[in-house]
Amino acid sequence: MPVPQGRGLAPRSLLRDDAYRAIRDAIVGGTLAPGERLNDSDLVEWLGVSRTPVREALARLEQAGLVQTKPGRYTMVSPLDVRAARNAQSVTAAMHELAVREALPNLSTAEIEAMREANARFADALRRNDVEAATAADDDFHGVLVTASANQALRDVLEQFTPVLRRLERLRFSSLSGRDSVAQHDRIIALCAAGDVAGAAAATRANWETLAPLLNTDTPGSPG
Repeated sequence: MPVPQGRGLAPRSLLRDDAYRAIRDAIVGGTLAPGERLNDSDLVEWLGVSRTPVREALARLEQAGLVQTKPGRYTMVSPLDVRAARNAQSVTAAMHELAVREALPNLSTAEIEAMREANARFADALRRNDVEAATAADDDFHGVLVTASANQALRDVLEQFTPVLRRLERLRFSSLSGRDSVAQHDRIIALCAAGDVAGAAAATRANWETLAPLLNTDTPGSPG
């Protein structure tokens, strides 16, 4: 199994959550491709941790739909499951809409400005065809409202389901259709600045639903 280059990339004190995030990001980013076999020993060497946090991280990734395990036989990166992605999209869109509804009544001028700044970085990353930077900026944009909602349950749901969609979004942000999100973000910002809760919530849901064309393709093994 090819893993990211380098050994001991994280300190020995790496915790289970850190191991989870490192493996998750390698899957979402495409370094670990759909169908890739995951060997505990390779992951242990790469992360520089013991087998226990690796196994716990893999169990969590299986719950998130990013890893499949056949006890005693193999653990592998899940193929891109279109049905699972559709389900994740529905849940994620609903959670972001809820975040807007809970955050907007008390959203500050500084938070509005943070959304503008994140969208500017997002647009710049798309112009440079930098998918990693575009994804990070998009996370920051939506993260303003998620954080402002102060709803931990909402954040936990998004933590579970967003990675499934991020594999799809890497395809979208690397295509011209990803440019549409910049204008959609601008509309969300304008509606938030105007205090239009219903309008901003609807625009946010619509933004997440633009992944639909990718979900309508029968390519369950496509890399994200």
